[in-house]
Amino acid sequence: MLCVVTGAAGFIGSHLCERLLADGHTVVGVDCFTDYYPRPVKVRNLSAFRTHSRFTFHETDLSAGVAPDVVRGAEWVFHLAAMAGLTRSWTDFDLYARHNLTATHRLLEALKGSPTLKRMIYASTSSVYGRYASGDEALPTRPSSPYGITKLAGEQLCRVYHEEHGLPAVVLRYFSVYGPRQRPEMGYHLFIDAILHGKTIKLTGDGLQVRGNTYIADCVEATVRATGAMPGEVFNLGGGELVTVLEVFRRLERIIGKPAIIERHPNRPGDQLATGADVTKLYRHLGWKPTTPLDEGLARQVEWQKTLTRQ
Repeated sequence: MLCVVTGAAGFIGSHLCERLLADGHTVVGVDCFTDYYPRPVKVRNLSAFRTHSRFTFHETDLSAGVAPDVVRGAEWVFHLAAMAGLTRSWTDFDLYARHNLTATHRLLEALKGSPTLKRMIYASTSSVYGRYASGDEALPTRPSSPYGITKLAGEQLCRVYHEEHGLPAVVLRYFSVYGPRQRPEMGYHLFIDAILHGKTIKLTGDGLQVRGNTYIADCVEATVRATGAMPGEVFNLGGGELVTVLEVFRRLERIIGKPAIIERHPNRPGDQLATGADVTKLYRHLGWKPTTPLDEGLARQVEWQKTLTRQ
């Protein structure tokens, strides 16, 4: 298959590119290197496959338009590019609207009527459910942040282009993905870095927030399988173990062998209090379920982050 992966230099996107190349596919990667986190981190993500003979890379901002050669002949398109993060979306809404909504519209317009396109996978988020995101796809979508609103709007664009133009879109709502290459501002990355180096962890809220955690390899497996889903479907994609943030600290202390130094702060606006994906629908349609235990996944991320300190 000829595959296009937007957000190819990101955490999930880079792992997805590697997987598709390993499976024998040809991959066109797209990324615009937003300043959400440092460019060298994204360049490092690409390094393992940047020179692969079946990989082509385009540095381009989709919101400014999609050049025909980027998507020409594409059979599978994985739209992972987005402006992430809840907190910044309150103050930089135009930026989020541009990268999460306008860019999605431009991509859908470029794909509309494509004779080769078999599936377009849109990566959404549990944030579309809002503060309490535990359950199946029937949960009401009530975003509690501007970020969640822009991602839900992207889902609706995909629905409209499917219903009105026959574009074969499938939506995946990711829940708390972690593992090697996790973005540097994400919770587990920050927790591990702090414990490894004896720094303070700034804990917002009481630490009893519940998270369902998805290991990166499980996430990528489900994302690839989604190319076999019926167009128009929406799926929750999450791990099976639910733990509180305080329990994560305890597990990381055991794995690393050092104590966590915790500094408590109030809840942030829009923070989710509970996330936990019911993935029954994904299993029923595609036979997927998470296979990586949380302790095993955390240990792998710890080992990866240890290598960063040696570079």
